Amino acid sequence: MTLDPLTTSRQENAVETRLDAALDALAAAVEADTEGATPPPAPKTPMRLGQRLLGENLVSPEDLSKALELQAKRGLKLGETLLEMGVATEEDLLPHIESQLSVPALRLREGLIDPTVVRTLDRAFCERHGVLALFKVRGVLTVALDDPNDLDRLDLVERTTGLRVTPIFAFRASIDRMIARAYEDDFQVDSVTADMDESAVELQADITDVDLTAVQDMVGGSPVVNLVNYLILQAIRRSASDIHIEPSRKHGIVRFRIDGQLVEMIRPRRDIYPAVVSRIKVMAKLDIAEQRKPQDGRCQVIVDGKEVDLRVSTLPTVIGEKVVLRVLDKQRLTFNLDELGIPPLQLGELKQMMARPYGLVLVTGPTGSGKTTTLYSAIELIKSVHTNIVTVEDPVEYQMELVNQVQVDGIRDLTFASALRSILRQDPDVIMIGEIRDAETAKVAVQAALTGHLVLSTLHTNDSAGAVTRMVDMGIEPYKLAAALVGVVAQRLVRMVCPHCRTQHYATAEMLQTLHYEGDFNQKFSRGEGCRACYDTGYRGRIGVYEVLPTDAELRRMVARDASSDALRDWIRTSGLPTLLHGGLDLATREVTSLEEVARVTLFD
Repeated sequence: MTLDPLTTSRQENAVETRLDAALDALAAAVEADTEGATPPPAPKTPMRLGQRLLGENLVSPEDLSKALELQAKRGLKLGETLLEMGVATEEDLLPHIESQLSVPALRLREGLIDPTVVRTLDRAFCERHGVLALFKVRGVLTVALDDPNDLDRLDLVERTTGLRVTPIFAFRASIDRMIARAYEDDFQVDSVTADMDESAVELQADITDVDLTAVQDMVGGSPVVNLVNYLILQAIRRSASDIHIEPSRKHGIVRFRIDGQLVEMIRPRRDIYPAVVSRIKVMAKLDIAEQRKPQDGRCQVIVDGKEVDLRVSTLPTVIGEKVVLRVLDKQRLTFNLDELGIPPLQLGELKQMMARPYGLVLVTGPTGSGKTTTLYSAIELIKSVHTNIVTVEDPVEYQMELVNQVQVDGIRDLTFASALRSILRQDPDVIMIGEIRDAETAKVAVQAALTGHLVLSTLHTNDSAGAVTRMVDMGIEPYKLAAALVGVVAQRLVRMVCPHCRTQHYATAEMLQTLHYEGDFNQKFSRGEGCRACYDTGYRGRIGVYEVLPTDAELRRMVARDASSDALRDWIRTSGLPTLLHGGLDLATREVTSLEEVARVTLFD
């Protein structure tokens, strides 16, 4: 039998390697014996995959036992069995498999595949042997397979291609999935969307009825669809609250609002910008021919297996339409008051407000400070089959069970005030008003609170004292407000220091005096230096600071006498009630946030 030269070479190298190792070991043993020393200990047996995963708490002993039983029955590898059971992810397993095999282990994605190299092996060969050609560098072909130590398969690939081969590990299911994608006629790698799975973003057909063929013809084909899907996918994975897509004279600009701050992500070519806008309009059922008037719509997509609502708004500018998508990911939020980070004392006071049978509760703060989340959490606390809860919102952001939600509609002349009057004829127990914007809405809300209803609403004021004077400024008689008001909650969201680039420092005396800090001036505080994980901002994630003002007899007398906001603030300070500034300084002292962030958010006088 004639051996192939490549096979002969591989086998000869393997024999030489083993022979060299044996000679080295023998020489070491002889030298140790002649010197009277004990021979070196035998090498330790490598830790098995199951032991590694248990040691890292990535699987439980029970799940591992079930996986081993299933593995014995079906003949699969342990990693594949754990994946199939859903108790571990590829990201969990690959580092340990790589360490065990001493071969790179990767999750396959389009960005790793060279479209011109993948067809070095034909599709039938790849499907039969479970291999996939990825790329070629200096005549060396890198292939993915589920057993990089299978010399027979590697020799077969070398004989078939005539190239030297370097293996990497990938799961067989991942290889099969990428084979189906890589041999499609239109397979090509886009530099932006290369790392995105085809099924990562799915448009909900029952929510938005879209003719996908017509869309592709209209917006120039799948690259634009992929780009829009990529933006949505990345926004949700990076916990962005908004996607801003705006034109400029040379290119488009896409920015994400992350933790309240805008971060530029990519700049699409100017020639595809109109197609991107058209794609989003079709998804939201907007008029793609209308480019001179603002439009609003919404759609629902499935991303990473979860449903996400997108609220779409378009605005004509002098150089094209700007589009903003508000990302409403309910699974990312919590509507549980106990999990919002409200300090225990203030949380107890808020729960007492919600236990009242009637009255007015106001939540204040600027746009994006979490007021709606607080109100929804309060409703979740008190809703039941025995309570009739009705809301009027503009727009309804999240749909809730056991709650009747009404959306303001200017076209049908359904305003906050008119909707409130209709709601009062619906025998409500609790009424939530999205926002008190005008005198008419304020008067109806106070009247409802005085006639046996618990009314919840929001205002745009700096603090709790400002909410009282704002209602009076809207024309509410002070004595009525004093009788109706149950309490006010003022809140802000502060950014938390990034854990990846956290550093400690001593604050200047000037900064501490500006913040009215009364603790130890030698206290260390934290700030973030900026890194890739936080987009060089030094912050990652947000937490709330709260100022809860419950109404007692003295406060009612002050409101009835039409006390000024300054007088109310002085009373709050002398009463010892925690303010927004106190809450921020407490977080800074515990090194959750920075002093600079506290100053930015809570100093507004």
